[in-house]
Amino acid sequence: VQVFVLIDSRHNPQALDIEFVNHLGAANVPFALVFTKADKEKPGAVQRHVQAFLDELKKTWQFLPQSFVTSAEKKQGRDELLAHIQMLNNRVKNNEV
Repeated sequence: VQVFVLIDSRHNPQALDIEFVNHLGAANVPFALVFTKADKEKPGAVQRHVQAFLDELKKTWQFLPQSFVTSAEKKQGRDELLAHIQMLNNRVKNNEV
């Protein structure tokens, strides 16, 4: 139904991650970005890294994929991500996919 691409939010955009995302787009594979480890870096740095990644995608993408910023330890983004998964499950259940 959808691929979740895990991106380490502690780093600037990595060429391999951008290449993988572009490959998914070219293959018309639905996906969402999940920026992980947000608790391992200062919030300002995480925000800059996420924005840099999205800015890199904007160079070739008309519309950006849905994205989530998450932290396992502090459970940041957990509720939003789980709600998104539930929505996808409901779509499958209702044959909307």
